[in-house]
Amino acid sequence: MARKNILHMLTPLKQMSPFDVNMALDAGFDAVVPYVGVEASEITGLVQDAIFSRPPDAGPSTGVFLAGKDALLALDMLETAKKAMVPPFQLSVFADPAGSFTTAAAMVAKVEKALQKHFQRGLKDTRVAVFGGTGVVGFCTAVIAAREGAAVTLAGHDGKERVARIAVGIEQRFKVKVAAADGSGDAEKRGIVEASDVVLACAKAGVQVLSAKQLAGSGLLVAADVNAVPPAGIEGLAVNADATPLDATKGVGIGALAIGNVKYKVQAGLFRKMIESEKTVTFDFQDAFSLAREIAK
Repeated sequence: MARKNILHMLTPLKQMSPFDVNMALDAGFDAVVPYVGVEASEITGLVQDAIFSRPPDAGPSTGVFLAGKDALLALDMLETAKKAMVPPFQLSVFADPAGSFTTAAAMVAKVEKALQKHFQRGLKDTRVAVFGGTGVVGFCTAVIAAREGAAVTLAGHDGKERVARIAVGIEQRFKVKVAAADGSGDAEKRGIVEASDVVLACAKAGVQVLSAKQLAGSGLLVAADVNAVPPAGIEGLAVNADATPLDATKGVGIGALAIGNVKYKVQAGLFRKMIESEKTVTFDFQDAFSLAREIAK
């Protein structure tokens, strides 16, 4: 009898995302079991229950998915899960809180492809402004871009203070520098756009971050938006735009559906890798970005 592929889905929230449950089952897991309200202190016990209830060679058929809405907490939980294993009793772990790791990976990979195709350059030394940097997707996007050598600035819609604290935290955790800027007003946003090659809108759904007027006449190369709910995060940027010319600029725009198509394939692909691997695997945002680079066009 074939061994079942079992995925234990853990979240500190009161609900597991139906999106993630559907993705895991469609990717091929035989059983998906959600655990809600999970605290960091409970990870070790849950992982060890999972590994010791099956023989050592069942490790690749046993997985843990870490959800929630806090990137750093998910990474801490991932490290705890790794330390909880007792070789040869092990399992696979995939962290993707609120889909942020796979979404951020898809966004940065699409921007990188657009820069290469249309402007013959990469992310290194490219000036990238992230609007919505206090959110989990913006946070992850900033980290990935900075690790690829981009000069990243987090723009704070409520001023500089909060994003400055986040920038300090990123440097302490990931050893990359990220700048912070006040993006609370029209003039401030316009200044950030003029000082950037790339702008990324990572704010919550249904919020316009940048107007067409703020983009007009700038030297912008790429603008990307993850918001698929009207109004667009960047005015004039269609949800299905796929590195298409952006009005009033010399640059191109990437909409939420183009990013989401890659995000979907990355998350599904990592789930399939968990199932198909002959050895246990561990996936975080960097693994998501590596796969997104292969997928993005």
